[in-house]
Amino acid sequence: MKTTRLSAAMMVAFATVQTVSAQTAPLAKGDADRLVALAQANLAEIAAGKMALEKSGNADVKAFAQQMIDDHGKGLDETRRLAASKNVALPAEPDAAHRKMAADMQKLTGPAFDKAYVAKAGVGDHAKVHAALRKDIAGAGDADVKALATKLEPIVARHGEMAKKLNADMK
Repeated sequence: MKTTRLSAAMMVAFATVQTVSAQTAPLAKGDADRLVALAQANLAEIAAGKMALEKSGNADVKAFAQQMIDDHGKGLDETRRLAASKNVALPAEPDAAHRKMAADMQKLTGPAFDKAYVAKAGVGDHAKVHAALRKDIAGAGDADVKALATKLEPIVARHGEMAKKLNADMK
């Protein structure tokens, strides 16, 4: 009787350990890289949007920038939550390429700044991120990573269209 209770307790403990191990199993490198890339994209859009709010005198550019800050802030929050649940460390600031772009844009003023912001951060970056999200949807092995990419894809597509229209209106 004693042995049976001990064996039952050990089986419950083993099952619990297996469940916990399955929940904290490391994310595949490709999926972890996808989360890092999503965080980078969101960080860059937020930083560029904040710069545009400070530097632009164009109401449409400022409205677009605020939309980018709001939407990408939400996207970054969701990416951070998922990364935390998957034990993936995310960057805290934009990568070197985006920091260089920001430094270059910081030197511009007036309409030159507005055009650079809309063309680079708006049209260019959203086209790249949209293409990456489509690849993430097709290639992610983790269901949660795939779900996040699927949720963010139409938002990024809409941003790209907004940027294209704003870019055309500014010409």
